[in-house]
Amino acid sequence: MKNAIFAGAKLASLIHLTFFITMKLCNFFTCFFLTMIFSVRTTAQAQQTLTPELLWQIGRVSLDCVSADGQYAVYGVQRYDMPKNKSSRVLYLLTIKTGETRALTSPDASSSDAEFRPDGKKIGFLRDGKLYEISLESTHVRKISDQEMNGFHYSPDGKYILFAQDVKLDKTPAEIYPDLPNTTGRVIDELFFRHWKSWRDYKYSNIFYAPYADSKLTSDPVNIMNERYDSPLKPMGGMEQITWSPDSRFIVYTSRKLSGTEEAQSTNSDLYAYELASGKTINFTADLPGYDIDPVFSPDGNYLAWTSLERAGNEADRPRLMLLDTRTQKRIELTEGWTYEANQPQWAPDGKSLFFLSAENFTYQYYQVTIADRKIRRITNGQHDYTALKVAGKELIGTRTSMANPAEVFAVNSLTGADRRLSFATDEPWNNIAKGNVERRTVKTVDGKDMNVWMIFPPGFDAKKKYPALLYCQGGPQSALSQFFSYRWNMQMMAANGYIMVAPCRRGMPGSGQAWNDAISGDWGGGAMQDLLAASDYAAKEPYVDATRMGAVGASFGGYSVYWLAGNHQKRFKAFIAHDGIFNLESFYGETEEIWFVHNDMEGAFWKTPKPKSYTQFSPHLFVQNWDTPILVVHSELDFRIPVTQGIQAFSAAQLQGIPSRFLYFPDEGHWVQKAQNSILWQRTFFDWLDRYLKH
Repeated sequence: MKNAIFAGAKLASLIHLTFFITMKLCNFFTCFFLTMIFSVRTTAQAQQTLTPELLWQIGRVSLDCVSADGQYAVYGVQRYDMPKNKSSRVLYLLTIKTGETRALTSPDASSSDAEFRPDGKKIGFLRDGKLYEISLESTHVRKISDQEMNGFHYSPDGKYILFAQDVKLDKTPAEIYPDLPNTTGRVIDELFFRHWKSWRDYKYSNIFYAPYADSKLTSDPVNIMNERYDSPLKPMGGMEQITWSPDSRFIVYTSRKLSGTEEAQSTNSDLYAYELASGKTINFTADLPGYDIDPVFSPDGNYLAWTSLERAGNEADRPRLMLLDTRTQKRIELTEGWTYEANQPQWAPDGKSLFFLSAENFTYQYYQVTIADRKIRRITNGQHDYTALKVAGKELIGTRTSMANPAEVFAVNSLTGADRRLSFATDEPWNNIAKGNVERRTVKTVDGKDMNVWMIFPPGFDAKKKYPALLYCQGGPQSALSQFFSYRWNMQMMAANGYIMVAPCRRGMPGSGQAWNDAISGDWGGGAMQDLLAASDYAAKEPYVDATRMGAVGASFGGYSVYWLAGNHQKRFKAFIAHDGIFNLESFYGETEEIWFVHNDMEGAFWKTPKPKSYTQFSPHLFVQNWDTPILVVHSELDFRIPVTQGIQAFSAAQLQGIPSRFLYFPDEGHWVQKAQNSILWQRTFFDWLDRYLKH
């Protein structure tokens, strides 16, 4: 009986224990699943959908300089105040080894062009065009000069500062005729009276130098040019086009010493060396007919390296890496036989090799070439672009982007290619934004070539669903479609709005060798357009793409592509957007400012006999009678590369044929929409148009 009772008690206890454990386990799993659900909900809440407003909250990171000892770097972060429609740029000091970062300047005013003083104790920078300095150990900022500067460099011996400054060398009509003080007229005798988004303002960017000591300029600056020519080249050139020799005896600078109509037809910039002691200037590259830019001396001064374009008038020629022995004047091409670009050369500390950037297989990576044997070695790999390059001992410091990530500063081991992220300025809000996957595809062209195509998918992509798709038409026409991150043509933004992006690296782009790059000149409406159609047809066959809801979008040559597709797409697309596109090639030849570009790519003027096929076969206006698809035209008044009349012609053609169309016009923008609120309007109009025709 006792054993029975005991056995019963044990059974009861076992049942109770089992029940207790079961309940505990239930509670555990209940809690676990509740936690998981809460976690998923929290993650879902944290992952916001990318909007134009969020995109413009992201800081824009760019690298300024690295200290001579390789311990520090300075980078800037530009942020926008949307209500004020303004931005400011703050400089940050970065300790490369530890990643420790502190702000050097305040956001009250924009700071740029930072450079370490040769002794490493202070950093010079520009604020509102004036030179300031700040110590590495303090936050005290001191103004060095009231001279207006576009950029500056300390001399290696620390005894001089050179700077670029706009100098008024021409008279206005009001100055020629004092009795007409309020006239706004211009008297124009030659071409190149306007460029990109600016009219000639009677000023030229000349180079000055002045003695420097105790954080001040000690005498009046000397203009080493005093000429009606620019250095750096306007409007894209920066202080990378000007350098000191290591012994501080020479200033080497880039200039295109041509004017007027002759300048409008030529890409022939040269490298000039000015000797401080004698005041004499010599031309290092007088026999080279293309662009010669970005000079850099070896640490010992025995060599000068730079990038050079071989063919006159071809701005998209392969940038070669040239080397001049300053002792013997012997010159060689370091990249001879290589079919890819060489950009932003920087010397290794031992002076035996150079690092540079190049696009191979449509991403920009770091490379190294040795002087002795000219062997080229690729250092980095990955689905990203390196977009700047400085040398810090055994590491390379630069910015890196991808279609999924904005620019941040990275350090790369120059031997192994191993990378370290050093800046985190974009984490908020970028880390909380849902991203889409970016995939590389290979598509056969109509003539059997392999073409790289980027596919960008909406966040949370479900292969069982059907999505509308956009064919992205890159500009240029010879600009790379690599892993760039744009604040207007942003692939993640387009994907976040529910579109699958199809971005083909059609012929004409760097990244597959010079032959692929050259293939577009004189053939705008030929192979390149068939490449775009091949990519869209490939995407249309994917089970998750709704082929009945496809659009095509693009800017510049991409806008040309959209106009051409509008007349030749054979019902493939349901909506178009053309930003600053070329509509009529004949009028474009007569309206644009850089005549060398149209002359090279159109294979001559439209009055040439026989007339080049560009005008008789490839101009989009020749096919406008075939237009049947809604189109949004975007253009800006200050776009002198592709004047606004091109957009007006296209909009008029659509309106007069009864085609649904809209014209988005900016009176105060150039080839790019850069003002914050204008960019938000651009994005809203862009997606409103697409959603109207591709989501209903």
